Amino acid sequence: MNTNLQALWQGTRESDSVRQRIFQVLRQSIIQMVLEPGQALSEKELADAFSVSRQPVREAFIRLSEAGLVEVRPQRGTYVVGISRQAVLEARFIREALEVAIARAAAEKGLVPAVLRELNELIERQRSCIEPADHDRFFQLDEAFHRTMAMEVGNTMAWRVIEDVKAQLDRVRYLSIPDSTPIPKLTDQHQAVVQAIAARKPEQAAQAMAAHQREILVSLPELERRFPALFEVSAVSASLAEA
Repeated sequence: MNTNLQALWQGTRESDSVRQRIFQVLRQSIIQMVLEPGQALSEKELADAFSVSRQPVREAFIRLSEAGLVEVRPQRGTYVVGISRQAVLEARFIREALEVAIARAAAEKGLVPAVLRELNELIERQRSCIEPADHDRFFQLDEAFHRTMAMEVGNTMAWRVIEDVKAQLDRVRYLSIPDSTPIPKLTDQHQAVVQAIAARKPEQAAQAMAAHQREILVSLPELERRFPALFEVSAVSASLAEA
């Protein structure tokens, strides 16, 4: 088994179903470009690698297809798809709408000191990723930051919707962290959101979150130019035509 896949498998919860664990491993592998666009995925090879039957792998493929990460071609196989510019833009639009509402609600409702401390601690842990350039760790902490805020204002369903639609967006976010959108800039944006929430300023919190969510619009064209092989051909052509 690919060592990266093995590491991700070890990081899953044994209490989760095998189907869920395989889905999580493959989803994360595609987002982190361990499995790149165009790569074929073998149901049998993955089943053997994870020492499971083929059924949970097949079910994971179906979920990945629904998330827009793979294409299942009858009689031909399953392949990782290229990043869809349109899917990224649509997911970003949905995520901004929901997370801006979450930030505004957090400022209106107010978060208890313990939660504000937790959010600030997550930001400090994010800052600790700057010097070692630990992009994988930052990505995990970034997820925790946004998930915590959603959960604490009682928007569990909103976060589930965000998770369902943001797979393609996450691939671009992962690519952008090293250079296009540096960690210091993202942590500063997180800090601005938390400061507005702590000050109980709903509109300021909403504006700070909107600015944060729109950061991807700045990095997307640059990433398309730098990594054309990772994007759908039609999307790249359209992007270059607009440039």
